[in-house]
Amino acid sequence: MYSKVNELEDFTKENLELKWKEFLTRLDDRPNLQSTLSKVPKLKDDFQLYLEIDNSIQSDVISTIKPELVSFLRKELKNSKIELVIKVTDEIKNRIIYTDDDKFDEMVKKNPSLKILKQKFNLDFGEV
Repeated sequence: MYSKVNELEDFTKENLELKWKEFLTRLDDRPNLQSTLSKVPKLKDDFQLYLEIDNSIQSDVISTIKPELVSFLRKELKNSKIELVIKVTDEIKNRIIYTDDDKFDEMVKKNPSLKILKQKFNLDFGEV
């Protein structure tokens, strides 16, 4: 664990991104973790790194390597104040559409005229 308390070098977003991706190369044997960490965190005030992830399962996986990751970044970027904050986003990115009715509703959102067309020609999603 890297713990030089007084090291406080500034670093750029580009430097952070470079070192972040360098750390990911260490995870070649763990593709799921690589994928989870593929998004570079945002650099906030006081060297706080905010990483937004999709769910709590990803958070649990990241927590297993978080000390190693933070230590690596502190050492490589020469800054002992770096902290990684993980935020689980609550929004649903892409809802999976299964039924024909769901597909049609999504299409109507993009082109409301389809609903009129379906009604006018009395179209239905019956058996073929």
